[in-house]
Amino acid sequence: MDQPKESQGKDLHKTLKNRHIQLISLGGAIGTGLFYGSGESISLAGPAIIIAYLIGGLAIFMIVRALSEMSVEDPKSGAFSYYATRYWSKRAGFVSGWNYWMNYVLVSMVELSVVGTFVNFWFPAIPAWVSAAFFLVVITAANLMGVSKFGEFEFWFAIIKIAAIVAMIIGGLAVVIMALPTANGLRASFANWFTVSGGFLPNGLMRHGANGQWTGLLMSLAVVMFSFGGTELIGITAGEASDPRRTIPKATNAIIWRILVFYILTLGVIMAVVPWNAIGKPNAQGMVVSPFVQIFDSVGVHAAAGILNFVCLTAVMSVYNSALYSNSRMLFSLARQGNAPKYLGRLSKGGVPYAGVLTSACIIALAVVVVFLWPQFAFNYLMSIATISAIINWSMIMVTEMLFRRAVARGKGPGDLAGKTGESALNALHFKLPFARVTPWAVLAFLAMIVVLMCFSPSYRVAVIAGPIWLIVLLTAYQLTQRRA
Repeated sequence: MDQPKESQGKDLHKTLKNRHIQLISLGGAIGTGLFYGSGESISLAGPAIIIAYLIGGLAIFMIVRALSEMSVEDPKSGAFSYYATRYWSKRAGFVSGWNYWMNYVLVSMVELSVVGTFVNFWFPAIPAWVSAAFFLVVITAANLMGVSKFGEFEFWFAIIKIAAIVAMIIGGLAVVIMALPTANGLRASFANWFTVSGGFLPNGLMRHGANGQWTGLLMSLAVVMFSFGGTELIGITAGEASDPRRTIPKATNAIIWRILVFYILTLGVIMAVVPWNAIGKPNAQGMVVSPFVQIFDSVGVHAAAGILNFVCLTAVMSVYNSALYSNSRMLFSLARQGNAPKYLGRLSKGGVPYAGVLTSACIIALAVVVVFLWPQFAFNYLMSIATISAIINWSMIMVTEMLFRRAVARGKGPGDLAGKTGESALNALHFKLPFARVTPWAVLAFLAMIVVLMCFSPSYRVAVIAGPIWLIVLLTAYQLTQRRA
């Protein structure tokens, strides 16, 4: 096994607390996919989108549990890239790390591409690229602060959107209980799940529509999986956690049910107030707004819609903030492993990998150009490519976890597992993956199904083609770096 050289030179400061870790991960997972992309997923599956989030949530939970199993025993800033290097090969660590970095570059582009949508709610004349450029500079500056300050910043950033989601759920439930009429002429009611335009499962599992597009419950899973991207940030934060053996399990077990509650309950309330087939349609001003804004617009509460639009804006920025954080830590780890230029391993006096922050920000700045030139492409296609990149990352986590367990069983585990062998070594793991003999294979099969389903969607099909090409580029880049070494 390759031994990553993580211990060289100065290291990151271990000052992130449990509440920071939970909110950073939550902040990365609740953003564009829920506040903006949920309109697309609802249009594909109707009210049955709730089932899609349950299925996708279970798969993501197992992926995070697999990562956390390794993070608890051997907390490192590079997380899965470090583990892939140690338990798989240096090549796997290179591919895993750089793929994850590119994934979050694409996610950042997606986030920046929709910033203009929320800003234009108040200021229609401001171009999308101006909004993207402004927030790019602000968030980059925030990431150059010490990690404890960053953690506090992200904690309150995430609290804003969580409080808004809770308020929206309570407000939506009040509208349903009072059975208020909506702008669509229907009374708000959970019965709308079953009575509006085809009922609960209007498009079945899969349906080829008259417009040539595939719809249905299965087709919504790709959008759903993109929504859950970011939960693996728990692993990235392990290298800066003050007590990873306690905080990582606690954060992992808490994060997934919170996400499921936020997604499922939130979308359930939205579809009770706004008929599912009206979500994502232009409003009276001809603008397509977030489903979160639409729910209040539909009952005439425009002030609340403005407040919620602000929350949507902060939520998107929270995701970008988490993305830049994770990218800088991944570049730092890759540099320490010898899989990236050495300058990316530099730290400021405050323990911030400033070279990684600035390098990632400069690359992400290309998003401003993309948004300016191809605004529709920016969201639709970049989101699909980010999804295939995430699937590669999740697949490598599951394979690495299986190799990690083999190493532990052979007595080559980290820390106090070293020297123990067989079942006794596996039983000594502090945070075990449930049903570890079959879970990785089940998750890999599910992810393979997602890739097959992406082939049926024109906007996602490009990602299925781009995925293998991207892997070839990474493998070629690794070979070139080894020849120079």
